[in-house]
This record gives sequence, C-alpha cells and structure tokens, in this order.
Amino acid sequence: MRRRFSTLPNWWLKIFESRAIYASTHGRVLAIAVTILLTSSACRAQPKVTIRSQEGRDVSFQVEIAATPETRELGLMYRRDLPAGHGMLFIFPVERVNSFWMKNTPLPLDMIFIGRQRKIVGIVHDTAPFSLEGRSVSVPSQYVLEINGGLSRRYGFKMGDVVRFENVTPETVSE
Repeated sequence: MRRRFSTLPNWWLKIFESRAIYASTHGRVLAIAVTILLTSSACRAQPKVTIRSQEGRDVSFQVEIAATPETRELGLMYRRDLPAGHGMLFIFPVERVNSFWMKNTPLPLDMIFIGRQRKIVGIVHDTAPFSLEGRSVSVPSQYVLEINGGLSRRYGFKMGDVVRFENVTPETVSE
C-alpha cells in the first residue's frame, strides 16, 4: 500500500512536466507565428508603383513616399545612390503644374509626372545633378515618381501609360 502512495507524487510530477513542456513549446510556436505574421505584413505594406506601358509591359518600383511639405522639399537630396527598382513618389493634395530642382541631389533622375487619373502626363529625362534649374512639364500632375536617370527610356515609358499604386495611402498627404 505504501508503494501506491509513493507513485502518486510521481504521477503529479509527470503531469506538471508535460504541461510545462507543452506551455513552453506552445509559447515558442506562438512567438514564431507572431513574428512571421508581423514580417509578412511589413513586407505587404511596402509602397509600390507599377507602370504599365502601352505595349502591356509592367514595371514596378518600391517607393518611399513624400507626402508632406517637409518630405517633398527634402526629396532625394544628399542621396549618393538609389537601388535598382526603387524610387520616390511625391504626392500632392491637388493636381497642379509641379516644378522640381536638383539642389543637393548628386543622382541623375527621371521625373515621371502622373495625373489624378493615374496616367503619365509627362517625363523629364536624365536631370542634371545639383542643378538649380526648375524642371517640370506643362500639364498638371498630382504625383511625381523619381527613379534613376535613363530608366524611363530603357523601359519605354510614354505619356498615357497607366500607373498603379499599391499600399499608398493618400490620407497622409498634407498641404
């Protein structure tokens, strides 16, 4: 009989150990799942601009957003490089004729002016670095995409090409 009571504490110990292992494993699995979820949602939240040429070719750029007066003024100034497939999307509250300069910008850039209807309304090719000359097109635009100089010609972008935004929220735009 004494043996019977001596096995009872061992039984409780085994249950406690198995529950502790389960809780520890469950906690690890939960932590991994949360990490994967946060990482994948961060990847999905990356703003992207896709241009569909009139020939049907899609070209996408991962973009930084310049939607406030401060970020639009700074733009790509002081940047020594712009990775391939990247750019900056300037968003304005209303459509208007927009003008840019290259002050403190060491990179040659293409400026793609995009109307409210999300079609290209003009392109300024290969801007001269550090230039104080205003660069614009005569047609109103609400968005301007800056990419590495020469890419617009390489990809054959033209006026009228359709532009699509992903994960770009116009609510962040300020005057």
